Amino acid sequence: MIHKKLLFIMVMIFAFSIISFNVSADKVIITFDKQPTASEEASVREDGGVIKHTFKIVPAIAADVPNQKLAHLKTKKNVVRIEPDVEIMAVDTELDNTWGVKRIGAGFVHDANKFGTGIKVAIIDSGIDYNHPDLNDNFEIGLKGYDFFNNDNNPMDDNGHGTHVAGTVAAEDNNSGVVGVAPKAKLYALKVLGANGSGNYGDVIAALQWCVNNGIQVTNNSYGSSADPGFTVHDAFDAAYTAGIINIAAAGNSGNRKGTGDNVIYPAKYNTVVAVAATDSSNKRATFSSTGPKVELSAPGVSIKSTIPGGGYAIYSGTSMASPHVAGTAALVIASGVIGPANIRAQLQATADNLGTPGRDSLYGYGLVDADGAVLGTGLAPPRNLAGSSSNPYTTWGAIKNSY
Repeated sequence: MIHKKLLFIMVMIFAFSIISFNVSADKVIITFDKQPTASEEASVREDGGVIKHTFKIVPAIAADVPNQKLAHLKTKKNVVRIEPDVEIMAVDTELDNTWGVKRIGAGFVHDANKFGTGIKVAIIDSGIDYNHPDLNDNFEIGLKGYDFFNNDNNPMDDNGHGTHVAGTVAAEDNNSGVVGVAPKAKLYALKVLGANGSGNYGDVIAALQWCVNNGIQVTNNSYGSSADPGFTVHDAFDAAYTAGIINIAAAGNSGNRKGTGDNVIYPAKYNTVVAVAATDSSNKRATFSSTGPKVELSAPGVSIKSTIPGGGYAIYSGTSMASPHVAGTAALVIASGVIGPANIRAQLQATADNLGTPGRDSLYGYGLVDADGAVLGTGLAPPRNLAGSSSNPYTTWGAIKNSY
């Protein structure tokens, strides 16, 4: 009898361990037919869901839900759909002098005393080292942004990617380091990527909602995924655009040497997002730069020097580095008086320097973003040597204040 009882207990323990082992949670975005309230939150929790964000920009909740409960959750009242909370990654290729800010003519804009002063630019990324001496004066006192990855008020960069991106947008004109495209723009660090450079779209939706609530005018999105994150993420970017935010994003590093195929990543692939390809110092498409009909503009993205955490500088390459050149230029355009995402895009498109076939193409979009053309007009700066050679006058203009 004792042996039978012992055997029964052992079997039950083994069975329980199997059940426990098989219980795992999926990161999902649950969309409802109305704005979720405490009732919808309770409904998610009834199925074991752990809620991370309840959104207002879209009628949805981001949560971790046990996978065996998902089928039941889908049947509940007001649930429209449940989509995977797709993983995102920072879009840089490698640790490879900042020539990029010079090449797009931002220095001529600065010479005209136009610096993007006060324009609100959110860096949706791995955070920013807001203590960096080349960035610190461009943050509001008491409002650095938000860390959606860890759900706290300290969006300090523990990866380096976001700080590098921020420097290209708005490194200060302070006689040290580098100068950004819009050196007096206001920066906001919205951390959605962890120390390893990865995160999820649920945090991106929360960041977009924060942008709408806080009057952000430009977002830079140097991250993405090849997988389509679904309708709700798409709707969130559309909502931000409708609210007056121009969203700039890296086209992706999925290109090939031949420049063939449609491999632009999300969210750059959305109609309400500006997809930015990368060029080198010869004004040629970087071989890694994604291609396709959604490419809208191109910008320098090879061997770009910018800020990194701890007060230093480094040289990175990737469409992640190209995108902030356009985000900074958008800030300059807004500061010049152009209002509304559609009008800003039209200005950037009309003044871009054509690099590929006439008109828009799948390698460069409308061409290389042209800061001085977009802000000052084409007659106020010498013409670019777009063939790309060592004699290009933009390779010697002093956007970088210290040699390196």
